[in-house]
Amino acid sequence: NGYRKIMKDLTTELKKLEIETLDNLKLSKAKNTIRAYKSDFNDFALFCSKHSMKSMPTEPKIVSLYLTHLSKHSKYSTLKRRLASINVMHKYKGYYLDTKHPIIVENLIGIKRQIGVHQKAKKPLLFNDLKQLVRVISESSISNEKKLRDKALILIGFYSFCRRSELLGMQFEHLHFSDDGVQVLIPYSKTDQTGQGRMIFLPQTKDSYCPVKALNHWLEIAMIQKGPLFYKVNKSNTIEKYTMSYKNQKVSLNDSSFVLILKKRALAAGLENCDKISGHSLRIGSITQARMNGVPTYEIMAQSGHKTTQMIDRYT
Repeated sequence: NGYRKIMKDLTTELKKLEIETLDNLKLSKAKNTIRAYKSDFNDFALFCSKHSMKSMPTEPKIVSLYLTHLSKHSKYSTLKRRLASINVMHKYKGYYLDTKHPIIVENLIGIKRQIGVHQKAKKPLLFNDLKQLVRVISESSISNEKKLRDKALILIGFYSFCRRSELLGMQFEHLHFSDDGVQVLIPYSKTDQTGQGRMIFLPQTKDSYCPVKALNHWLEIAMIQKGPLFYKVNKSNTIEKYTMSYKNQKVSLNDSSFVLILKKRALAAGLENCDKISGHSLRIGSITQARMNGVPTYEIMAQSGHKTTQMIDRYT
């Protein structure tokens, strides 16, 4: 009986350690990244299920077949991301997948030559585009709640140089108001997974396109004093801070809703190439505009969170 108790205690302890280890692995990545990994793997699992193949643990040959299947309708960058997601999900489950196996590597080389690696350029939203967006929002017949939210969302997105995950993840507790603007703490980012954080600055421009003024108007009407800054506004013009599935927990605006808002407002403003607008368009536009205005690259990087000049050079 004593031996069985010791073994039972050991098993319980190991299970507890395994759960804690998995939690640590999850915390090493941003929530949006984990969500993307799972979404990518689910697509792979669906492919495997359809063809009666094993998705977990899988083998290089099956992964290679999946990549060939994807190559018919996906960009090369998508294939690389899906491969990385499948590999990460295997690691989380304690399995090894040889992503350097010749059947995967050689297949990718062949696919790369066939479809190329050119990515469709996203439309940057420059300052003149921003002015058009804000003007049309102000003159539109949409509710005051949506007007104030969309103005704040777009102006803060532009002046912050933030990634959309950083923008949508902003919290009231991370705002520090001063006479000349607002400092915003970005606790985590794509290039800062350990949470060292960085401070960005929203200037008080004192014109019709002031991000601080837009932020204050939105905070007032939405009565936000804690938690996330941005939320959905439903058809009855109610700001959806909570949902039934998250009792007493605030639920912020998600990525797809943000892109939809941006595209809808751009179409209403009559901007060109609206089909090329993405959640990245404000960030690309503000960085490009800063370069055009002669702002030093190191100052742009301090605001945008870039670690090297490579992506900034690519944007501009």
